[in-house]
Amino acid sequence: MQLDIVVAFFLLGALTHFIRSDIQFPRSLYQSLTLFLLIAIGLKGGAALREHADISLAPQAMGVLLLGLALPLIAFPLLSRIGQLSRDDSASIAAHYGSVSVGTYAVAVAILESRNIPYEAYFPLFVVLLEMPAIAVGLALARQGNDGLDRGKLLHEMFCNQGVVLMSGALLIGYWAGAGLAPIMPLFGDLFHGVLALFLLEMGIVAARRLADIRHVAPFMSAFGVLMPLTGAALGGLLALALDFSTGGIALLAALGGSASYIAVPAVMRAALPQADHGLSIAASLGITFPFNVLVGIPLYISGAAWLSSTTG
Repeated sequence: MQLDIVVAFFLLGALTHFIRSDIQFPRSLYQSLTLFLLIAIGLKGGAALREHADISLAPQAMGVLLLGLALPLIAFPLLSRIGQLSRDDSASIAAHYGSVSVGTYAVAVAILESRNIPYEAYFPLFVVLLEMPAIAVGLALARQGNDGLDRGKLLHEMFCNQGVVLMSGALLIGYWAGAGLAPIMPLFGDLFHGVLALFLLEMGIVAARRLADIRHVAPFMSAFGVLMPLTGAALGGLLALALDFSTGGIALLAALGGSASYIAVPAVMRAALPQADHGLSIAASLGITFPFNVLVGIPLYISGAAWLSSTTG
């Protein structure tokens, strides 16, 4: 199977770390790439939502919300009982794995488009919806035994973090503008894959660095960082099949179910659970799960989606 071009940049980033090449992305550049991807995904989804929005989206949206509630409830007992992690660490990591990775979604979209596999273009709506439930569940799990959480501050972090604001805002702009997006789409449309390649180059460097942060729990977290995405992807794929998504849609919901957040959730959890080991959460999501999804998971989810579609078609 041919390696997708954007994935090759991820491998290049990891290689530069392992051979100790002194390549450093300015923090401002990484932030700019992240903002670009959030806006580009939101605009494209908003335009598609304008074209396809109807009452049939309601059960799909409800199903996606239920998936976001279920995933952290599955992850938490694995982390606390089998992994023997503290309640705060378990709740924080569970929230990361119940939420979504915009980077993983962007890679999945890029690969689907490179293979000419159609998908529901309004999927960014589901990306936004999946940000919230896992955070709420994670905070509820952590709150058992901790009543000192600042609700106002947490609600602000949940609804006003950059991922939610930019993607939902761009989604609304795309929905409102429709064909009026044409003047800016050379930037946010034509350059999407190039920006994603740069983003993945940086992610490869970061992922390789993060591996050192999980040495004290490496066997368990390595297994969790692979098995939990596979579980989430299976649930997402089966849900998408039940909701009558296309083959590409099944693959995308599997990718979302199998991803782990490293943008929105860390900001909330740092504010809510200052005593948790947030380095462990980021190391697991970026050092294990993100590379697994980019290199193995997404091609596997696409193959599984094709098989499910063929067996039920």
